[in-house]
Order: sequence, then structure tokens, then C-alpha cells
Amino acid sequence: MSNETTPLSARADDDVSWYSGFAGSLSTRGERIKDTLVYTSGYLVVIAMVEVATAMIALSLPASPAPIVVGLVAFAVYGGDRITDAESDAISSPGQSAFVKRHETALSVLSATAYGLAIALSVLGGPDALAITLMPGAFWILYATDWLPAVGTHVKRLKDVLVVNSTIVALAWAIAVVLLPMAFVDAPLTPAVAVVFVYFLVDTFVNTEIPNVADRKGDAAIGVSTLPVVFGVDGTRRILYGIDVALIGFLLWAFYHGLLAFELAAAMVVGLGYALVLAAFVGRTRRHRRLSIAGEAKHLLVFAVILGLSAGGL
Repeated sequence: MSNETTPLSARADDDVSWYSGFAGSLSTRGERIKDTLVYTSGYLVVIAMVEVATAMIALSLPASPAPIVVGLVAFAVYGGDRITDAESDAISSPGQSAFVKRHETALSVLSATAYGLAIALSVLGGPDALAITLMPGAFWILYATDWLPAVGTHVKRLKDVLVVNSTIVALAWAIAVVLLPMAFVDAPLTPAVAVVFVYFLVDTFVNTEIPNVADRKGDAAIGVSTLPVVFGVDGTRRILYGIDVALIGFLLWAFYHGLLAFELAAAMVVGLGYALVLAAFVGRTRRHRRLSIAGEAKHLLVFAVILGLSAGGL
């Protein structure tokens, strides 16, 4: 009887060992995929495409390649930014810095290829679409490179200037998200366009400042002025509260004056309510990267609410 039990026990041990090894391998691969999506900003491709789709719904624009173009540009620009800041990020984001340095060549090639594809697709929309597609790259050069000494200023990069840095990022993406799909279909400028543009501009500004809380020590060390560096964590939290509340008021005003459909206004306000909850965690959590990603993922919530309300006939 004991002779029969021993092989069964050994087999059970082998099964446990196999499952443990499989689970460990699966966990490792999952971690690598997560690191790749986060450190290369690959997840931002999906979010950027959803933002464009939201703008297209808000402005009643027909389908076009605009979401794909903006997704490719997002990957290219953020990939380039990761490479440029690899050294300085070693202080605030050592894991990301190590990943980017390890895969710098591949990331450079992929970023260049992505922008090349974006430009090729934008040609289908005409010269305006091409010009708008080139803008985020041009803005990034102005933002991240040391060109200012040429005009006699002590500031090396616009990235170092308080408010200007985040405003440039926000402006570049608001232009791409809102104006590119319009350029593809030659849509006219209307008051509703201004409302949607302001929404994405202000919201992107807030999403840009949230990661700066975790980076404040590194930013201060290299002379980058951000809200957390200048006003501290508590001051930044209060500023973000104020911006989000003001944006909610602006959207309600736009809805009252017929510039936003109910489902759009409701979804955006729900998203900003979610943003206010996230703002409460600024400086109160050590999971800074998760907080940043949660803020950017808000657009997935907004898009889902729009689809839900539209499907419900509201």
C-alpha cells in the first residue's frame, strides 16, 4: 500500500512544481509586458486614440485615420522623450531609466518608424492634416531640447519653465486630438470646437502635473520648475482641485448654452469627478505611477459613459 502511495505523492509533487513554475513564468512575462507598455508609453497609444474618438463624437465628425495617426505620434513623441530624459529619470524613475537605456536602439527605431507612418497616413488628409501631425514633434523639440541659449536666455529648455512646460505639452495634444480629425474631413471651426479644445487642453495640463509630484526631487535637482517643485505637494493638490472644479463649471456653462450634447457633458463631468477623487491622492500615496496612469485612463471612463448614454437613448 505504501509503495502505491509514494509514486502518487511524487506525481503530486511534480504537478505542484510544474504549476508553480508555470505560474512564475506567466507572472514574469506579465511583468515584462507591463514594463514595456508603461516604460515605452505604449498604453498611451490606446488612450490617445480614445481621446480622438471622443472628440470626433463630440463634434459629430465622420470616421477617418485620425485616431491611428495620433496614436502613432503619441508613441513616437513619448518614446523620444523617454530616451532624452533617460539620465535625469534615473533619480525619480530608476526602473524606467534602466529599461530605456537597455532598449534605447530599438525604442529609437520604433519611435522614428511610428512617426514616419503617422506622417504617411496624414498625407491622406491633405496639407492641414500633415501640418497638424508634425506639430507635436515640433512642440517636443521646443519643449525638451537646449535651444534657448541661442537667443540669450539663462533658461536652457522650455521644459524648465513653470507652467510653460505643461502648457506646451497640453497645447500640442489638444491640437492633435481636436484639430486633426477636423482636418481630415475639412470640418469648420465652431464654438463647440472651442469648448472641446479647452476641455482637452486643461485636462491634459492636469494629467501632466500629476506625475511631476513623484518627480519633484529629480526635477528640482536638474532645475525643472513644476507645480510640485514650486508650490509643494499640498499646494499642487489644491491647484489641481481648483482647475478641475473650474473645468466642470465651464462644461456646465457650455451645456447650458447648447454647445455640448447631454451625453458629452455628463460623461466629461463624470470623468472630472473621477479626477477630483484622484487629486485627493496626490502626495498621499506611494504608488505614483499607478496614480498617473489612472489619471490618463480617465478618458476610457469618459468614452464608456458616452457609449452607455448614447446606447440608452439619453
